[in-house]
Amino acid sequence: MLSLAKSLIYRPSLLSQSKTLALILTQRCSYVNVTMKWKKDPYFDSIDILTKSKDLKILISVKNLILSLSPPETGIPISSISKLDRQLEVSGRVTAFLRKYPSFFQEFTGPKYNLPWFKLTKDAIELDQEERMVYEGKIGQIVDRLRLLLLMSRERTLPFRVVQGMLWYLGLPDNFLKNQEKLLHFGFEIVEIGDGEKGLKAPDPGQTLPLSALQRNAINESGTQLDLLSRSDIHFPLFPSKGIRLKVKIRDWLDQLQKVPYISPYEDFSDLETYSDVAEKRAAGVLHELLSIFVDNSAERRRLLCLRKHLGLPQKCHKVFERHPHVFYLLLKNKTCFVVLKEAYQANELGSVIKRHPLLNVRKKYVKLMKKSDATLRNRRTGKPVSDLNE
Repeated sequence: MLSLAKSLIYRPSLLSQSKTLALILTQRCSYVNVTMKWKKDPYFDSIDILTKSKDLKILISVKNLILSLSPPETGIPISSISKLDRQLEVSGRVTAFLRKYPSFFQEFTGPKYNLPWFKLTKDAIELDQEERMVYEGKIGQIVDRLRLLLLMSRERTLPFRVVQGMLWYLGLPDNFLKNQEKLLHFGFEIVEIGDGEKGLKAPDPGQTLPLSALQRNAINESGTQLDLLSRSDIHFPLFPSKGIRLKVKIRDWLDQLQKVPYISPYEDFSDLETYSDVAEKRAAGVLHELLSIFVDNSAERRRLLCLRKHLGLPQKCHKVFERHPHVFYLLLKNKTCFVVLKEAYQANELGSVIKRHPLLNVRKKYVKLMKKSDATLRNRRTGKPVSDLNE
C-alpha cells in the first residue's frame, strides 16, 4: 500500500557545499488523501536470481559448512547441519531441504547408526572452485563495496553484527570478519563502540568522496563534470512497471522531488532536517546506492531496516520503497519481502552506471544448478532420464 498523508513543499538554500551541509527549509503543508495498492510485476517475479535468492543463500552456506568440516569427497552427517538450522535460517526439516537439491548434495548412508550423510556433487565442487577463483582475483573490487557501505554510515563505522548481516549481499564470505589481519591489510580499523561491542571503521577518504551511482548517471547524461552540475540536476532514473498509474497528487509530488537538491550518501547529513523533501530524497538516494553495490542489486527488506539508524534513515524508512515504485520493486516470495533496484535490471547495459558485481555470473550458475535439481526430481517421478539444462 502506497500512502501519502501530506505533501511538503520546501525552498532549500545550501549555505555550504564544501563542509557541513546546512539547510534552511521553509515548509508549507497541504493534506491530501492518496493511496495506491502494490502492483505485481511479472517481469521481476520471473527473474531466477531474485526469486531463488533465499534458498541460494542457504545452499551456499551449507556448501561452505561441508567444505569446512570435511574433504569434498567425504561428506558430513546430517546432525552436523541440522544443529545449525537457525543459523542457516532453514524453514522446516534440514534433511528435506537438502533433498530438494540433488544437483548440489549427494545423499548416502553413513558408517554409523545408518544416519543420512551428505556430500557435494561434482558440479557443486566445480562451481565452488570457480567462485573461489573469481573471489581471489577480484577481492579488491569486492572489499571496496564494504568500504562504500561503511562510508555511508555515521563516523564511517558499523557494528560487527551489522556488517556480518551484509556480507552475503556484498559478496564476502561468512568468515570474512574473523580474519583481523586481512581487515587491517585493506585499511579497515577495528574500534570499540561501547557496551563491549566492536565495530569496523573505513579508512578516511579525505577530501575526495566516492561518486554515487546517481552522480555518475548525471555526469553521463549531461556530459559535463560534477562540479558544473547543480544538486537539483541529479535525479532518479525511473522505470515504471506496466499497469502502474500514479494518481495526480503522487505524480506531482514525485516530479517535485526530482528537482529537490540531492545529498550524496557519502556526505555529512548531521544538519539535515529529518522531515523534509531533501531528507526524503537523501533516504531514497542512500537506499538506491546501497542496492547498487550488492551482488544482485536486491536484499531482504528486514536486512536493510537493520541499517536504518546507522545510515541516518527515517524511522519508517520502509515507506520509502512504497513511495518510489518507479525506482524500487517489492518482490514477495517465500513469505519474505525483497527490495529490488529496478535500474539494475531495466536500464540498457551500455548506458547503465551500476557496476556489475564480479560474483554475479557465478551466482547465476548456482541458480542454474538449482533448476537442474527441479528437473532431476521431476524426471525421477516420471521415470525419464535427466538431461542437461539448455544454456
